Amino acid sequence: MALHDAPLGKSSEYPEHYDPTLLFPVARQENRRRLGLDDGRWPWFGEDLWQAWEVSWLRPGGVPAVAWAEIHVPADSPSIIESKSLKLYLNSLNQEVFASPERLRAVVSEDLSGAAGAPVRVQLREVDTGAMAEGRPKGYELIDDEPVADVIYHYAPESLRLRDGAERVSERLCSHLLKSNCPVTGQPDWGTLLIEYTGPRIDRSALLRYIVSFRNKQDFHEHCVETVFTDLMARCKPEALTVCARYTRRGGLDINPWRSTSPGGGAGPRLIRQ
Repeated sequence: MALHDAPLGKSSEYPEHYDPTLLFPVARQENRRRLGLDDGRWPWFGEDLWQAWEVSWLRPGGVPAVAWAEIHVPADSPSIIESKSLKLYLNSLNQEVFASPERLRAVVSEDLSGAAGAPVRVQLREVDTGAMAEGRPKGYELIDDEPVADVIYHYAPESLRLRDGAERVSERLCSHLLKSNCPVTGQPDWGTLLIEYTGPRIDRSALLRYIVSFRNKQDFHEHCVETVFTDLMARCKPEALTVCARYTRRGGLDINPWRSTSPGGGAGPRLIRQ
């Protein structure tokens, strides 16, 4: 399915009936080929954590129910799911009767797994149960005030470099200045970038310059995180690395991809911006 056939950037009638055919997969392979990863073996563990805040359906008596959902798409799935198609799909549930929340969860998991080409885990959360948010995860140091002499707004992986001496360290770094643009609509995508690594010390000013260089880059959330991970591995050669982006919400959805050299990585907590 060609990307120009996706519902992004087009007028859409919102569905009145349950319709899993609305889900639009986008192959991961093309972006990974651009990164030089075309043999089917990726240098990371990871997943794409979606938070869906507008989930509703009908209970057997006809009274609506609402919830929010965590959707875990494995990074080794053949496809991502285009965000507007997921929104349209979730809205197709609004007038559908489900016997229980568990039945709804099972149907959504099956449909998303079919679109992604791999098992997708779905968890429903009650809206009257608090979801704690943080401004910045504990233990992460903010780099947004580091001095940058030559700010640029076009993707520049050559900005990355190590500190002089490059002693071995373990650090957790955070920047709220990640911005890229949707490759179809051109709309801005805002996010907080979290980097945890062990290895030679990365120059923080250079890292900030690199992050700002994404400001006009057109790519999907998942592709941006894989690009950052690949660039850091190639240019800074850490022994261990986890990269996560917590993106802000659009259309009731936020996307939070993470890639790591360790299977124990994760997306971390929900942030205030979300």
